[in-house]
Amino acid sequence: MSIHWTLIAGFLYAEIAAVLFLLVPFISPKKWNSLFKSRFFKAIEGQSFFYFCVLLLILVLSFLDAVREMRKYSSGGHDRSDHASHHGQLDMEMQHHMRLFRAQRNFYISGFALFLCLVLRRLVTLLLTHASLETSNEAALRQAASASSAAEKLLSEQQQPAAAADDQQLQQLRRQLAAAETEREGAVARAEALLAQVGDTASEYDSLLAEHRSLQRAAGEAGDKKTD
Repeated sequence: MSIHWTLIAGFLYAEIAAVLFLLVPFISPKKWNSLFKSRFFKAIEGQSFFYFCVLLLILVLSFLDAVREMRKYSSGGHDRSDHASHHGQLDMEMQHHMRLFRAQRNFYISGFALFLCLVLRRLVTLLLTHASLETSNEAALRQAASASSAAEKLLSEQQQPAAAADDQQLQQLRRQLAAAETEREGAVARAEALLAQVGDTASEYDSLLAEHRSLQRAAGEAGDKKTD
């Protein structure tokens, strides 16, 4: 294997390890968010899109080159007729099949590397979105709890005997109570909407995990077929 394809194969193995590491269940999206917001990732954040486009271009060109080589050696009818004219040239036939095998191997390596590159980008985006939704959900729940406690305090103050309180103070308490109830209802509605978004994100995360596992099984079956 040449240096070019060795680097692509190494990058594919690194992508598989990164996907498996991101799918570890006991690491929460908040921890991944804090890691991605660290000083190191902040330093390369400005150039990350440029590096991603360059890497994607390299993988696409490698994939197209592998497709070209595979089609070149798959349509080897003319070469085989030339080989048939040379009796005893078995090594030429073996070289042809070996080149076809290398082209197919490079096709699968570059194809899976390109696909996992897109999966990794999407997976990181989902993790960051999930962490942001969880943070917003917790803030909304705290706001709802604060509004509820304020409403309960106002209700308790209103229920206490206030013989000396005049009508103006009573009207002010009622207005504050109405405003607190409105704020509480709005916070609860936002919390329910955020919970629904978190559920959608979690279902999409699970579908990506199932798709990744099916691709791993397909890659294993393809490897077994090559070995046979």
